[in-house]
Amino acid sequence: MNTIVVGGGAAGMMAAIIAARNNNKVTLLEKNEKLGKKVYITGKGRCNLTNACDDETFFESVITNPKFLYSAYYGFNSYASMEFFKSIGLNIKTERGNRVFPLSDHSSDVISVLNKELIRLGVKICLNTKVKKILINDNNECVGVLSTIGTLNADKVILATGGKSYPLCGADGDTWKFADELNINTNEAEPSLVPLVTKEDFVKELQGLSLKNVSVNLTDWGKKLYSGFGEMLFTHFGVSGPLILTASTHVREKDYSKNLKLVIDLKPAMSEKELDERILRDFKENSNKQFINSLSGLLPSKLIPVIVKLSKIDARKQVNIITKEERLRLVSLLKGLELTVTGNRGFNEAIITRGGICVKEINPSTMESKKYKGLFFAGEMIDVDALTGGFNLQIAWSTGFLSGQNE
Repeated sequence: MNTIVVGGGAAGMMAAIIAARNNNKVTLLEKNEKLGKKVYITGKGRCNLTNACDDETFFESVITNPKFLYSAYYGFNSYASMEFFKSIGLNIKTERGNRVFPLSDHSSDVISVLNKELIRLGVKICLNTKVKKILINDNNECVGVLSTIGTLNADKVILATGGKSYPLCGADGDTWKFADELNINTNEAEPSLVPLVTKEDFVKELQGLSLKNVSVNLTDWGKKLYSGFGEMLFTHFGVSGPLILTASTHVREKDYSKNLKLVIDLKPAMSEKELDERILRDFKENSNKQFINSLSGLLPSKLIPVIVKLSKIDARKQVNIITKEERLRLVSLLKGLELTVTGNRGFNEAIITRGGICVKEINPSTMESKKYKGLFFAGEMIDVDALTGGFNLQIAWSTGFLSGQNE
């Protein structure tokens, strides 16, 4: 069988390998100058290639349409992915949160072993090749593609054209263009797993400050959208880090025009009463110090001037004359530092894209289009997305495997 795979990212490379292993004659078309351009930057260049979790945890980590992935994931789960990569020569390790990385900490090694396997299997790799059109005959069968290297005929075409995140890696919305031309329903693309922009100016003073073991609540007009615990980072525009990226998956683009609040509990291990007692002890030990010089045991140095300003307590006031009302105001601030979320950093900084080909358009047992025989889908172009931790790449491996396996 003659198979064309469009897109040389994670899902496309997996689909091409599996199709070739099933004795297909495979051509892999990639618009960039090299394969796996987005894989290269994942996990801050380390490539968190999957998550060594149980099946239940995987599906709990999928935000959009988890049930659609049952066949794909059970057919090629995270343990199958780990065995696959080990079998083609990649040494791997498992870190905190069951995140799986290459032992070398280099994403280039992941791309390298996939590339070697493609070559070993005789897959024809065409780089710098853009697909202009998907060719469909009068019987609604996909029969090939029109590309910058000409018309290529095929018995089967697998589309793995990705989302819109990281456009510098070539994500330019081909998925939606092809879907429009083929009259295939899509859901609008939105950035997800993306840093958030906040209104408050004081975040600029906190730029680069990383906070561990904090909890956040994200609310929309008081309605809780997300609650979580972990690590976050202040930036010149707002907030980022694992906790914030996860929170962003619970916000839709339309929500940013509303009263969206991010409330940070800087001391989640203590109740307000316990925190008040802790501050009282600190004040007693530093009774002759000014307020601004009494907080070093409680807060990172970068955060102190901001908290002092927000508390409305005179920075030069001696702690032994701070009133109970002022102290309780400080406690309330540390347990509920509030930021107003006004937007996100868009596709340029979004790890993944929410939206894509509607799952109702796809047979979940095969990844084949319900409208067009011989047309298959894989990876981020499908309307499924998950949390950070290797889950989104696992979706790419699972859907790529399934689309490559089926005739």
